[in-house]
Amino acid sequence: MNADALRGHLDALLLSVLEHEPQHGYAIIEALRDRSGGVLDLPTGTIYPALRRLERAGYLASEWATVGGRRRRTYRLTGAGRAELAGERSAWTSFTSVIGSVLNPSREPSS
Repeated sequence: MNADALRGHLDALLLSVLEHEPQHGYAIIEALRDRSGGVLDLPTGTIYPALRRLERAGYLASEWATVGGRRRRTYRLTGAGRAELAGERSAWTSFTSVIGSVLNPSREPSS
């Protein structure tokens, strides 16, 4: 997938992956890959800076946890993160509706 197509949507994707349970970075990368049927195979250099940015914004909180015998930073949504995700979903629904109306008009305009 073209990286430009993801621009502006990565935050919503990350928040969505963390909606139901806390996860560490690699698990987040795997979840994105799995949910997208392998299309979103994003490098750690893209994911970790975004997670830190979302944490600074107050949308995520993190803590160290032992996962599979290894210490890993685990991220979870905050209340502000849940509100941001709801807003992102609403904006996405509106955006796709408008773009869909343009790309696939239901009928030709009359002259």
